[in-house]
Amino acid sequence: MHIQRRIHIVLKRYILPEGITVLLVLLYAPLIVHWYDGWFNKNISIEHEYFSHGLIGLPYAAYIAWTNRKCWHRLPNSSHPLGTFLLVLATLLYLSRLSDLVNLSLPVMLVSICLSLKGIPGLKLQAMSLLFIFLASPNHIPYLIEPYALPLQHFIAEISGLILIKVGLNVRVEEIYLYVNDRIVEVAPHCAGLKMLFTSLYVSLILLDWTGVWDSHKRSILFLASTSIISITSNILRNTLLTYFHGTDRETLFNWLHAGWGGDLYSACILGLLVLLLNGMEKYFPSQSAN
Repeated sequence: MHIQRRIHIVLKRYILPEGITVLLVLLYAPLIVHWYDGWFNKNISIEHEYFSHGLIGLPYAAYIAWTNRKCWHRLPNSSHPLGTFLLVLATLLYLSRLSDLVNLSLPVMLVSICLSLKGIPGLKLQAMSLLFIFLASPNHIPYLIEPYALPLQHFIAEISGLILIKVGLNVRVEEIYLYVNDRIVEVAPHCAGLKMLFTSLYVSLILLDWTGVWDSHKRSILFLASTSIISITSNILRNTLLTYFHGTDRETLFNWLHAGWGGDLYSACILGLLVLLLNGMEKYFPSQSAN
């Protein structure tokens, strides 16, 4: 009986977790490779490019799970009934062969494993890593949101037109179209800055978690609000530059900023600005514990 008990403990503590890990790798490694290939080479659908923040989000989620491993092992083994239901649901989503459902099966599968092995305490422990994985799983929600971005497109066109008029260009704005020197520029739904806004907010969540600013709800809300303002403002400036380059026949600069590496550099600078913003908040609005 003593030997059987030890075998049972070994199976439960070592063999079962390793078996689950191997199974997850076999099932989802091709899917994640597909995501990364699409994000790096931009050969994935435009809607799925909205989730390219997963390039840093998925490794960070894995890092959180790894740092929680000791706490995870200390939790008592318990199973929640919802875990079995979600496991079946994740399997059905994976077998559906519909891209969105297959993508969403990953976070559902991970939630089911947490509930099945450690119950609600395990789910709470891994909540942040699961949140980052869910928010990085490509789906067509941005496609559903785009039709409601028309007011934002019109606002960007108006502000960009006003700025260009101030610098001396002959600009006419009609709805979401800017006419400059008989050339037309459209503030399309994909140019409304939703992707940059999603990415900025996602990176902001990572920074808040990394620095522990989550403890202060006021500073967290202030930082997220400031992030949104910076993202929208930077997108207005980008559209203004694109309109200026196109309207003044500077096509090389237009292509560089619109579809070349200039756009990636511009986005990286904006994300770097978020780091400086958070450091400034830490300096001028320190937490009570720091005081």
